[in-house]
Amino acid sequence: MSLDFRKIRKDFPILDQQVHGKPLAYLDNAATTQKPRVVLDKVEEYYLKTNANIHRGAHFMANETTEAFEGARETVRQYIKAGDRGEIIFTHGTTESVNLVAYSFGEAFVSEGDEIVVSELEHHANIVPWQLLCERKKATLKVLPFDEKGVLKIEELDGLLTERTKLVAMNHVSNTLGTINPVEKIVEISHKRNIPVLLDGAQGIAHYPPDVQTLDCDFYVFSGHKIYGPTGIGVLYGKRKWLEQMPPFMGGGEMISEVKFSGTTFNELPYKFEPGTPNYIGAIALGTAIEYVQSLGVDNLAVREQEILKLATEKLKSIEGIRFFGEAENKVGVISFEIEGIHSFDLGTLLDQLGIAVRTGRMCTDPIMDHFDVPGMTRASFAFYNTEEEVEALYKALIRIKGMF
Repeated sequence: MSLDFRKIRKDFPILDQQVHGKPLAYLDNAATTQKPRVVLDKVEEYYLKTNANIHRGAHFMANETTEAFEGARETVRQYIKAGDRGEIIFTHGTTESVNLVAYSFGEAFVSEGDEIVVSELEHHANIVPWQLLCERKKATLKVLPFDEKGVLKIEELDGLLTERTKLVAMNHVSNTLGTINPVEKIVEISHKRNIPVLLDGAQGIAHYPPDVQTLDCDFYVFSGHKIYGPTGIGVLYGKRKWLEQMPPFMGGGEMISEVKFSGTTFNELPYKFEPGTPNYIGAIALGTAIEYVQSLGVDNLAVREQEILKLATEKLKSIEGIRFFGEAENKVGVISFEIEGIHSFDLGTLLDQLGIAVRTGRMCTDPIMDHFDVPGMTRASFAFYNTEEEVEALYKALIRIKGMF
């Protein structure tokens, strides 16, 4: 299917504005993606017409909202090809999803002397919860390193695993380097030792949604705002066999079956892990965002992003004094770099004055910064709505700023 991406770009009204008197070039999509009009309209529609708490009311609006909320769960299930809807848990985002597993799985299965394995490529959100678990349980955190191109040393994974390893937790795609990790191999190696695997899909979900049954991962987590949906909504996919054995993460309404002062029994999946009033309108709008992406074709969007990435890489490589971080053969539309003699914060601030939005600093990945021995980086990250003109604007802006120094 041939798509007119300039026409599609008009679906995103926020992109049609000026910043500091310059046309906005939004190149910070790894931090959060912008929202198409259909998602914004869906949020407005439910707050204006049918806002009511779900699963509790007997009236029209409550029933309508409940039906839409559960419909969104089914949309997510189909998108990642989960086996049943009870395996789809709505959370506030990737961070809560990881913490849920770290706490709940940890309570059920991790003991003193056990091990958790992560990678050197992880976002802090897939490091700190495991550190807290290890401190709580007196367990050990082990780390799989990456090479100078930003590729995991997958050949070392099997050597890290022992009979005390209880979980492997790694990202699908690196938020800082853009590396697409060999998740199939990670699962295969781990499962040969009967070790479950959690995959952080925050950066992968919009580009390469998993078939979780074929991939056979045990947990997959992501955030709605990374796939053109609202903030404050996320997903935890977990195999039923694990979720049924894991204790609740938080207590409250909806996650219970019966409460007595003598004891409480818990609700069935997925509600056991969804206490209180959820972000139901966020979930509904996430379903709309996924449907929007599917209507365009995920493969079409990935091809477009690779086109923009290739163009940007070629243009920026011609700049004298530029250093790239993360040059894996398989990567998404992310370019992290530094320019000799210019601090990343200064570079980002000056780019902003020219209307170009990028991310600067440590990207919530301190171990990556330490690996390359740099205080920070500048990151341009692309989506299908970015244009060749924006790439050219970035290139010219960097040349101009370099001349200033």
